Amino acid sequence: MINIKQIESYIRNISGRELLGINISTLGTGVHGRGYLIETSTSEGSVNYVLKRLFADGLEHDYPSDRAGVFLLDLDDFNLLPRHVKAIDVLAEAPDGQIKPIGGGKEYYLLMEKGEGKDYFSDLDELGEKQGLDKIDIRKIDTLTSYLAEIHSVKKISRQLYRRKIRDTIGHGECLMGVFDSYPDGCIEDAEIERIEQKCISWRLKIRRREERLCQVHGDFHPGNILFKDNQDIVLLDRSRGPWGDAADDVTALTMNYIFWSINIFGRVKGPYLEALQLFYNTYIEKSGDRDLCGVAAPFYAFRGAVVANPAFYPEVADGSRKKIFRFINNVLDDKAFYPDRVNEYLK
Repeated sequence: MINIKQIESYIRNISGRELLGINISTLGTGVHGRGYLIETSTSEGSVNYVLKRLFADGLEHDYPSDRAGVFLLDLDDFNLLPRHVKAIDVLAEAPDGQIKPIGGGKEYYLLMEKGEGKDYFSDLDELGEKQGLDKIDIRKIDTLTSYLAEIHSVKKISRQLYRRKIRDTIGHGECLMGVFDSYPDGCIEDAEIERIEQKCISWRLKIRRREERLCQVHGDFHPGNILFKDNQDIVLLDRSRGPWGDAADDVTALTMNYIFWSINIFGRVKGPYLEALQLFYNTYIEKSGDRDLCGVAAPFYAFRGAVVANPAFYPEVADGSRKKIFRFINNVLDDKAFYPDRVNEYLK
């Protein structure tokens, strides 16, 4: 329901004239949302408006930011097309019920606190100089897996949100297809992109009905977004692409980096990187009880592998290492599940 009292107050403020009366009624309901007719009367006659709201379930309108994005684009575009009805503003309803205009901006900014700590990238660098994991490495993996198991224990029932996560992992502009489109020309053949994307579409159809797996996620749980204040407490940055998804998204976002760092240094996954990968999986599964994790991980690894193989993000990666990452992606997608103890077989 819309806040009629606040809408009336807003209309009075923008009218520029004294209103003798306001009437708000439902104009119509469609698949995407509902329209409301706002009729006003003044001493000079009547002025009418239409207010539109979007439904929040499905069609990528699930989060308030989705709906705001649609309306901000409408505000820009309606008024540019000849003979189109004019858009006046985009309205936001605050938690206290106040209606506030937010339209008209040409850029938007997020202000946040500064996180303090040392990012986990530095730990990955240091692993290359060790013979095996030390106590601090093991403690940090315990911290990371405990944190993920805790947030992933918060479940939500939503067929639409789970399907969206699987769809977004493949087709979102920040995920697999968007990342491939950001590759420099000539870095990867179109046939290779097509092969990976087609395999991911097959995986989408295979797992899209696993909505029982929907849980709270971080959404971009890679080493640069993880700060250790000491050797145990963490601060996280840049939660991305919505609060709900599959636990495999977070697990693969981090563990892909054990594989990636080891390939760059050793040409295969070995030593402390292999230990870290196996320890992470064993510890996380034990803490979370998620025995199905490896059975849905493949398309998420395809996305994360495409990220680390992208020269726009990691220009220092050698061509040979990049080819091994693509072999990893293809072989994981070809397997029925991801098996951490077979990680080097996926590089062949």
